[in-house]
Amino acid sequence: MDRFTGLSTLLRHRRLGLCSTSSLALLVSLVGLPFTSSVDAATTSRVASTCNVIADSIAAASTSRQLITVIAPSLRSSVASLEVFERVGTCFRLVDGPYGANVGGNGLSTNHREGDDSTPIGLFAIQSTMYGVDANPGVTYHYHRLACGDWWDEQSSSALYNHFVHVRCGTSPPFGGDSEPLWKVTPQYDYFAVIEYNRQPVVPGRGSAIFLHVSIGAPTTGCVAIPRVDLLRVLRFLRPSSHPMIYISTHQLLPN
Repeated sequence: MDRFTGLSTLLRHRRLGLCSTSSLALLVSLVGLPFTSSVDAATTSRVASTCNVIADSIAAASTSRQLITVIAPSLRSSVASLEVFERVGTCFRLVDGPYGANVGGNGLSTNHREGDDSTPIGLFAIQSTMYGVDANPGVTYHYHRLACGDWWDEQSSSALYNHFVHVRCGTSPPFGGDSEPLWKVTPQYDYFAVIEYNRQPVVPGRGSAIFLHVSIGAPTTGCVAIPRVDLLRVLRFLRPSSHPMIYISTHQLLPN
């Protein structure tokens, strides 16, 4: 399993300073290569039993009881570390990860725009419906299995911009741009969750179709992608009643 520098490792760095092994982990994460060590495993085990103050500072004021973090080494990076936290009592604790993730080919952005191939920075909810070309893998969310005619409207001037739209199979949709025929995008859309970016309200041109989906081992056009087996673990863990959130940022922009 790939290991990248996530909040759990960063928190240990802040407490103890960088040791030689963790410095190597950080260096490897910066160039997007896998890193594994017994130190990482021991760290994850220890942090999982304690509060994570960085995760708390991100989402403590929200009603969320589950938090996904996606942390990249820099704004220009197309790789990141994904971790999953759950509120236990009054604080968040690590429950899964870190997993190596792919993000936008042009890195991360605080000013994402349609078609710029960056991943938006911020704290976002997870939409109430999950989707996939394959059958429901056992998620607790409402699940829609994709079929011919299922699209995501990505034309900024469309009335249904940044929404799922179904049209009759075999007919062209009334919108264009880079709108995606979701049922044809495999394996990326075998399963995915919708990140609620640019949803309330929808602003034309601010970007659309930001998903958490299956990775093909390459940068995305703005989504967050992790390997299929890891994605299934995450999607099955999430519960609508816990109001999960996903936080996307860089090491430098993390709250102190």
